[in-house]
Amino acid sequence: MKAFVIAGEPSGDRLGGAMMEGLHDLAPGISFQGIGGPQMQAQGLTSLFPMDELSVMGLAEILPKYFHLKRLIRETAEAVIAARPDVLITIDSPDFCLRVVRLVKAQMAVRSVHYVAPTVWAWRPGRAAKMAEVVDQVLALFPFEPPLMTRAGMECDFVGHPVVAEPVAKPGEIADLRNRYGLGSRSCLLVLPGSRRSEVGRLSDVFGAAVARFGARHPDMPVIVPAAAPVAGMVQEAVAAWPVETVVLDPRDVAPEVMAAHKRAAFATADLALAASGTVSLELAAAQTPMVIAYRMNRLTHDIISRMALIDTVTLVNLVSDTRVVPEFLGPACTPEEIADGLSAVLADPQAQTDAMALTMERLGQGGERPGLRAARAVLDGLDRARP
Repeated sequence: MKAFVIAGEPSGDRLGGAMMEGLHDLAPGISFQGIGGPQMQAQGLTSLFPMDELSVMGLAEILPKYFHLKRLIRETAEAVIAARPDVLITIDSPDFCLRVVRLVKAQMAVRSVHYVAPTVWAWRPGRAAKMAEVVDQVLALFPFEPPLMTRAGMECDFVGHPVVAEPVAKPGEIADLRNRYGLGSRSCLLVLPGSRRSEVGRLSDVFGAAVARFGARHPDMPVIVPAAAPVAGMVQEAVAAWPVETVVLDPRDVAPEVMAAHKRAAFATADLALAASGTVSLELAAAQTPMVIAYRMNRLTHDIISRMALIDTVTLVNLVSDTRVVPEFLGPACTPEEIADGLSAVLADPQAQTDAMALTMERLGQGGERPGLRAARAVLDGLDRARP
């Protein structure tokens, strides 16, 4: 059996590596071609070209590389056609991947599977119908997505979210973090201002002011800020002005496995978190850390997004648990006063969030078969269904 697998960014590489490991378990002798990063290469893939050539975000970044990306799309489609695989599996990165699938399908019949459903439940629902023109099967991360994909004309299998398979902090890791940074047995506030320079630039001042207000009410509650490598310098500079005891977990010049253990321990040991909007809410839920979500954008952007959105919450814990227990302070509501009040309210009564986080993890597949193996099984079952 031959599979052609395409991923365009690190998150896709992680999904692809886990799925390929599952395919090795379930279909011994399978061979892979395609595009991927280190985790997919560890499963036997020789990448057609470096995956980071596809890791482009934003219009300003894409325009200078437009013709180069068009050439890569064409070359990738030609490689699929030459390989004649049993299945073509594309992972996220729809702007690249679905263009490749469209070119391939114009030339040959091949089973196409796309891993990660588009967020049609949040905005632009028409994407599902367009995707159905070239995709046979979707592997979904969230349990509420299959009916939306099926309605558009595609098979869809919920395979679980990768967050449920991530390692959890061990007691020794938590003790090491607390000892290393002098935290003792005190309660801690975790602050997560984002991993991009634009996010940190927008949020560090308002987060700092909110932390100052909250810290005045809870003076013996130190703050832990895990910093992503690309923004570690910005984070260090920003928190230097915060009037509270603050520990920055700086990944520069630290072994990746050590920093990963420190981050896990920080998530697990914190009593409360303030986080930028994003998938980090699921990481916090996995660690059972109650949270407040906040995000600042300019008023025009907020108004446009609000009009386009099909949902009344941006927090995945709220969506998956079908509750609204995680407070959100977005756009004009992203103020130090409101955030500090929200943090105090959650700290005083975290039980509703604790219940919602446990339900979220259960619904995302925690305690069951690992998502990569479920994804592999869904791919093989789909191929069986498609055979005459």
